[in-house]
Amino acid sequence: MNNPKERNEMFARSRRTLLGSVCSLVLFMFVLLAAPSRSQAQSTIVGYLSNFDAVNNTGQNVNGFEIQLEGLQPKDIYYTFSANRYGQPNVIPYATGVYLRWQSPTDPTTKLFTESTIPFTSGASFGGTCYMWNAATYPTAGCEHFGVTLNANPVATTYRWLVADPSVLGLLTPYGTPVAIPQPTWVILPPPQPAAAPVVVAEIVAPEAANPETQFGDAQWVKVFKTELLREVGLDELMSDNPVVPQDPAQVETAWKLIQSSPPTSRKQKGKLDNSGSLGSNSHAVIRRYEFYSYTGVYDPLTHEALCAGDGTCSTPQPGELGDPIGAQMGAVNVNVPSIVVTTSGPGGVSSADKIISCGSKCAATYALDSIVTLTASAGSGSVFGGWGGACTGNQSTCSVLVNDAMNVSATFLSQFSLSVGKSNSGTVTSTPGNDRTISCGSVCSAKFTQGSTVTLTATPAPGKQFINWSGGCSGTSSTCTLSINQSTSVQAVFSK
Repeated sequence: MNNPKERNEMFARSRRTLLGSVCSLVLFMFVLLAAPSRSQAQSTIVGYLSNFDAVNNTGQNVNGFEIQLEGLQPKDIYYTFSANRYGQPNVIPYATGVYLRWQSPTDPTTKLFTESTIPFTSGASFGGTCYMWNAATYPTAGCEHFGVTLNANPVATTYRWLVADPSVLGLLTPYGTPVAIPQPTWVILPPPQPAAAPVVVAEIVAPEAANPETQFGDAQWVKVFKTELLREVGLDELMSDNPVVPQDPAQVETAWKLIQSSPPTSRKQKGKLDNSGSLGSNSHAVIRRYEFYSYTGVYDPLTHEALCAGDGTCSTPQPGELGDPIGAQMGAVNVNVPSIVVTTSGPGGVSSADKIISCGSKCAATYALDSIVTLTASAGSGSVFGGWGGACTGNQSTCSVLVNDAMNVSATFLSQFSLSVGKSNSGTVTSTPGNDRTISCGSVCSAKFTQGSTVTLTATPAPGKQFINWSGGCSGTSSTCTLSINQSTSVQAVFSK
């Protein structure tokens, strides 16, 4: 995987697989189709994507990784990420769900595992080190990258490192503490006004405590970066070393937040972090990078509540409170924005029957899902309608569009130019083919032709006379001349006296 060509081919296969699934997911991915009703919906989510880097904080070599997907069956596993030292995972069903297990092979003689992820070195660099193609860092990074595409939404998801079973040679067993990287869930809310942008909400929930009824869970610091794209994003792009993933200081959405699950009796409920915002104009994907770090500050000895220093808001790590990284979650959502965007070429405009679109001036509008919008193309003075493109086809002046996605419509208008023919002495000039009118000069010596038309003129001398030559837009002594009409043109045919 060190070869860039091999890496690109692998990613291309991954992306084709992702696009083949209507609602694609990657690890920590949720399919949450059909949130608001159709009468209210202005947008729908068409893909929930999330990839993550997990740090080996177990303090020992690990030999694999496990995802437990409660409520799913093997048929719900669409695609698994295999560009790591463990390759493809095994899909292992159980009574109420499925395990995905990435695991090291064993030596056939010694039964010892041949691949392992070493412990993460405290204080070491983390970002972008967990990938096989980073040959300089991957062997000693102490982290891995995993992913899976699902066709259904799990009831619950748990993630664990796998370690060698001390009592059975060649057997892996889950490490006791699950990997504490919260998974984002996404919701899209209808806009407060019909033409306004939808609101996209992402929520993460802190890991549950060992005794959730009476104790707070382990606290962790979160930093969130956000960006949007004018296109959909694919699984293969959600990597820490890919610039499409937001990591620049200017892209920070939440500088710091301490999350910690709380017992139901506590008045301090701080186990969730919601990030939301209106979808930007023409955006089709929202990407967030979540960075998780351990909390190393003081805990209440009885309740295990984090007692942050400073002003007590737990909004900025104080000295001694920010520990090693736990992992990085790259979450994204692809959004279907029911809308129409019209572009025009040439002198003319397009309007909708509901009077919302009037292009030239207003060329884009959002609509309720599955609306039917009728568009009419009107040519400007001296032009004709040349035809539709995009969601409309043909050259009829009206078109009805079913708005079930971001619909792009183009309308082409073509100018008309005059072709004028003069002649000296006796003879005629005719045009082939004709357009609005056919030139037959003597009687009809000018006509309008649509921009880009090809017109052939033929000069026929009177009996006993000869054709001498052309001048103006034509030249030469051949009795025929072919013109491409892109401006008003004059041609003179010269016959003998």
